[in-house]
Amino acid sequence: MAQLQIESLSCSVCLELLKEPVSVPCGHSYCRTCIGSVWNGEKEKDVYSCPQCRQRFTPRPVLMKNIVLAELVDQLKESRLQEAAGDPSFAAAEDVACDVCTERKLKAVKSCLTCVTSYCEKHLQRHNEVTPSKRHRLVDPSKKLQENICSRHDEVMKMFCRTDQQGICILCSMEEHKGHHMVSAAAEHTERQRELQESRADIHKNIQDREKDVELLKQQVENINLSADHTVKHSQQIITELIRVLHRRSSELEKEVRSKQHAEVSLVRVLQEKLEQEISELKKRDAELQQISTTEDHIQFVLSYSSLSAPSVSTHSSITHTHPHSCFQELTEHLHTILMEDWTKVCGTMERVKVPQLPEPTSRAGFLEYSQEITLDPNTAHTHLRLSEGNRKVTLMREDQHHHHHQDRFIRCPQVLSRESLTGRCYWEVEVVRGGVGVVVAYESISRDWGGRDCVFGYNHKSWRLQCTHNKYTFYHRRVSTEVPGPRSSRVGVYVDHRGGSLSFYSVGDTMTLLHRVKTTFTEPLHMGLSLNHEGDTAEVCASNQEWTKL
Repeated sequence: MAQLQIESLSCSVCLELLKEPVSVPCGHSYCRTCIGSVWNGEKEKDVYSCPQCRQRFTPRPVLMKNIVLAELVDQLKESRLQEAAGDPSFAAAEDVACDVCTERKLKAVKSCLTCVTSYCEKHLQRHNEVTPSKRHRLVDPSKKLQENICSRHDEVMKMFCRTDQQGICILCSMEEHKGHHMVSAAAEHTERQRELQESRADIHKNIQDREKDVELLKQQVENINLSADHTVKHSQQIITELIRVLHRRSSELEKEVRSKQHAEVSLVRVLQEKLEQEISELKKRDAELQQISTTEDHIQFVLSYSSLSAPSVSTHSSITHTHPHSCFQELTEHLHTILMEDWTKVCGTMERVKVPQLPEPTSRAGFLEYSQEITLDPNTAHTHLRLSEGNRKVTLMREDQHHHHHQDRFIRCPQVLSRESLTGRCYWEVEVVRGGVGVVVAYESISRDWGGRDCVFGYNHKSWRLQCTHNKYTFYHRRVSTEVPGPRSSRVGVYVDHRGGSLSFYSVGDTMTLLHRVKTTFTEPLHMGLSLNHEGDTAEVCASNQEWTKL
C-alpha cells in the first residue's frame, strides 16, 4: 500500500516524488519543471502532448497547482522524516549523509577521495559498478571531503608540499609550488603515520612510567601513614610513661618535703624552748638587780651586788636567721637532677623509636618492581664522552665530541649524570661493556669543575662510587676507598631507598650478590652517574623494558 502511494505521487518524467505538482487537461500530474521541460522541447509548434497518454493540446495549457497532490506529497515527506528519525540507517545531524540520495538521506558507508562524494550502501554499489574501486580510493565516511579540493584549481589535492607544509593538486605542483620539495599525499601519509605511531609509543611509555610513579607514590603515602601511626603510638607510650614517672617523683618529693618539714620544725621547737627558758632566767636576774638597786646603804649595796653569781646565759643571741625556702633548696636541686635524668632516659627511649621501613627486596624480580627508566643527560657529559643508544650508552673517546657549552657539564672529569632524579625506592642496572667503569649515585649539586678534586665521583660527601674493573670492585666516598669482595660480573644492579637512607650495589648474574651497602641520610634528590677512565671504556644503562631474562 505504501509502495502504491509512493508510485501514485511520483513524477513519470523524473521518477521522483512530485515537486510543485501540476495537472494537465487529461488529468495526469507532473512536476512543474518536468512538464515544462518536456513541452519546451516539443518540435511541432503550438502542439503539446501528455507524456503518458499522448493526448495533444492546442494551445499550450495553463498549468495549475494540484493542491490535493501537493498536500499528499508533503504528508508523505513528513512521514518519511519521522521514519528516518527512528531508523538508524538514515543519516542524523551528526552522521555523514549520502550525497547521491535525493529524498531521505541514508548514512554514508564510504567516501570516495577521487569523486569527492560520500555513498550509502546502495549508491556505493552503483559507484563500484561504474568505476572499479581499485581505481578510486575509498575511505571511511568523512564530512571534510571538500577540504581535499584545491580552492584555486578545483582539483583533487593528491600531492603534499613539504616546503610550504600544505596539500596541493597537480596544477599547483607545476605553477606556484614548482621547485619545492613535493611528495605524493600517500607518501606523506605513510611518513606522518610512522611519526604518529612513534608519538603514540612515547605517550604510552610515558603513561606507563607515570602509572608506575603513581604506584610508588601510593606506596610512599602508605609508608608515611604507617610511620605516622607508629610514631604516634610510641609517643603516646612515652608520654604516658613520663606522666607516671612525674607522678611517682611528685609523691616521693612530697614525702621528703614533709619529712624535712617535721625535722626542721622539731629543731626550731627545741631552740624556741631553750630561748624561752633563758628569757625566764634573765627576767629573774633583772628582778634581783632591780631590788638591789633600791638599797640606800652603801655597804649593803656593795655586799649584795658582789654576792650575786655570774649570769648563766649569754647576753648575745646565738640564733642564725634563715629564709624558710633555704630549708628545701637542697631538695629542689636534687629533684631537678633526678628529673633531668628521667628526661634523658625518656628522650633516649624516643630516639630509639625508629620509623618502620619496608624490607629490601630479596630477589631480582622483587628489585625489578622498582626498576626505573634512566637516561644520561647530554648537558652534563664531559666533552670526550660520546652518548648513544638513546642517551643510555656512553664511551670515552680520544677526540673532543664538541658538545656545546653548558653550566652543568663536567669540565675536567670524564663523568656524566642522569637526566632523571631518583626519589623513593628505585632500581636500575648498568652493563660494563668494556674497560673500567664507576657506577655512581650523586647529588645534582656536586661540583662540575676540578676545584680540589671535589668534582670527582667518590671524592666528596655528595657522591658514592663503586669502581668496577676486570678483576675487582672498589667503593669510594669522601676520598676513602674500600676494597669490596664479590663475584665479578659485567652487570651491576643499584638499589636506592631515598627515604630509608639505603644504597646497595649488587653483582647481577645467575644470582644476585650484595657487594656493598651504605646506610646514611640523603638530604637531596639523587642522580645516577657513570665515570670512565681510559679511552674506549664503555658502559650502558639497561632499559627498564629490556628482556631481563637474557642473563
